[in-house]
Amino acid sequence: MTTEIMNELKSKMEKSIESLQRDFAAIRAGHANANLLDRVSVVYYGAETPVQQLAGISVPEPRMLLVTPYDKTSIDDILKAINMANLGVNPTSDGNVIRITVPALTEERRKELVKEAKKEAENSKIAIRNIRRDANDALKKAEKAGDITEDDLKSFSDDVQAETDKFIKKIDELTASKEKDILEV
Repeated sequence: MTTEIMNELKSKMEKSIESLQRDFAAIRAGHANANLLDRVSVVYYGAETPVQQLAGISVPEPRMLLVTPYDKTSIDDILKAINMANLGVNPTSDGNVIRITVPALTEERRKELVKEAKKEAENSKIAIRNIRRDANDALKKAEKAGDITEDDLKSFSDDVQAETDKFIKKIDELTASKEKDILEV
């Protein structure tokens, strides 16, 4: 019972970290990155479709993304979706491919991106704390049901807190790394 709770706790916390890493990958840091378009969805034949499923994305130069649609008729829809995604880029099309030049970040924009990264990190910390609360609640229910003793409850609660602290520390490390990446000129 308790090992199931701990395994579930670790699994959910690891998923929170993975989610944060995906969110951080989508925050641009002054250089072109194909993950910049991860959150862009295109309305294609009436369905929301991720741009990665409609086009090949490459990075031919450090500050340029090249989006090559598999279906040339979708180029206008992709262009529109990228413009509406508010990524701070200005895509251009020549009819066959979309070129996205990633501008150098201003100091003000860097600070905004750091704030956004910290907000994402805080959301992940909240998720971790909610997972901790759920695990502690499950342990308390197990104690009330007589599955574990009060001493076991205390011991397992300490283990849950130790795991929580470990994952919060990892979030802080990831955030510091992303902040350094964003502020790097």
